[in-house]
Amino acid sequence: MRHCLFSRGALFSVPAAVFPLLAAVTPAHAEERVETFDRDPGWEGHNNRSSLPPAEVRQDFGYSNTRHAGGAAAGEIGGHITPAGEAAYYARPIRPATLDDRLSASGMFACTSPHFHVLVGFFNADTLNEWRTPNSIVLRLYGRGDVFYAYVEYATSRWRAGGDNPGGFATRIDQQTGRREPLGFAANMPHQWSMQYDPHGNHGGGSIKVSIDGQTAVCHLDAGHKQDGATFNRFGLLAIPKHFDQGGEVWLDDLVVNGDPETFDDDPGWEGRSNRRHYVSYDVRPRFDFGFSDTSFAGGQGRGELGGLVFRGDIRYPERTAYYADRLDLLSTDKPLRASGRASLCRGVSDSTSLLGFFHSQRSTARSDSQDSALPHNFLGIVVEGPSRDGFFFYPACRLSNGAEAYAAGPGLPHILPDGTAHDWSLEYDPGASGGQGRITVDFDGQRVQLDLAPGRADAPTAFDRFGIITTWIDGNAQRIYFDDLQYTCRQE
Repeated sequence: MRHCLFSRGALFSVPAAVFPLLAAVTPAHAEERVETFDRDPGWEGHNNRSSLPPAEVRQDFGYSNTRHAGGAAAGEIGGHITPAGEAAYYARPIRPATLDDRLSASGMFACTSPHFHVLVGFFNADTLNEWRTPNSIVLRLYGRGDVFYAYVEYATSRWRAGGDNPGGFATRIDQQTGRREPLGFAANMPHQWSMQYDPHGNHGGGSIKVSIDGQTAVCHLDAGHKQDGATFNRFGLLAIPKHFDQGGEVWLDDLVVNGDPETFDDDPGWEGRSNRRHYVSYDVRPRFDFGFSDTSFAGGQGRGELGGLVFRGDIRYPERTAYYADRLDLLSTDKPLRASGRASLCRGVSDSTSLLGFFHSQRSTARSDSQDSALPHNFLGIVVEGPSRDGFFFYPACRLSNGAEAYAAGPGLPHILPDGTAHDWSLEYDPGASGGQGRITVDFDGQRVQLDLAPGRADAPTAFDRFGIITTWIDGNAQRIYFDDLQYTCRQE
């Protein structure tokens, strides 16, 4: 349900006790709008409900009386594993361990398909939701034709992640780019491997050592990550929980997990979750699926909110940019702007971004071959993204009509965990601050961060005519994110 709040202080149909955030002072000569999403508001949608078809997912892995991995006798685990947005694994329950405990695993494996993407290692069955997988120490295997690549990865309980990429495994220097790139391992043949986590390595910060056929990669946990903590209660095969992609076959045999051998001479009766399943998934990149939602994740006063599945966009292709937004009078960076509400991040895959704020329906979506910035032109608002090593942040950003942009940065950015918790937030833009360049201030659950706009704002007034969710200009993965009880500037005088 939508209401208008005028600068004179007249508030229509919104009891003060219902919306405590409305007590903020409205900028002079401005009008604000309140949207509670008690019903579908009929906002303007652009590609926000993608016509891309869903995908047929096949998970068919577990115990098998075969011998692909090169074990001493028939019997192994593995099969066809498909990357998907829905968690699937076949794993052995283990005594719960933390980043203060030693962990080890070894054995044989083989990759018998040209394309696959799987995780092998220690994880927590209770927190599976996305990649990077929280509470995990894993070996990621990525098949590309007749070779596969291997990466060491981990993630803490707070979704802060790290890895060895570009790793210590066989690599080469690309003569054109100068970057270190992996050489890969041969597919369709058995390989010996081992993994050890040492909580005392890296001067007590924790380190992971993985060997494949005698080649070794070492991953040191980033500073402070061990203090986040992590809990592991499973070891096994895990379909990478990202979004649907092409699957393939991977096999494991003759394992030793924390000193305990498993030869798979018989069915071990390990725990399976969706590992023998055929189903339809709508989590297909870049299948946008956001807008009005009859849910209540963001913790609003009533049922109904804004959000859904938000992939990064790609401005090079008109069908790969999307938004769902309210129509506004033409606004400008010459005058103040405000917004506030509730937010909840329910799922956040690495290399994903969500944008909420003021933008221009044409300038922010005009096709371009530019890939120099993920921010759309004529955008001022909130960014929710990584990088993976730090988890997910909730911070302000702006890109002017002339392309100049500004991001909040530094150690003081507010974190938002992809755990479904509801949060209060507000945004205020003051054009007179920072010597007349303008300043954006975001408050997230009482934590404040300020962003001074780049020089040039006064010379390039930037117009906005929409408020809502808009996709980025450079593609990537997806988040499930929701907003409710929004209040935002809709007119300036």
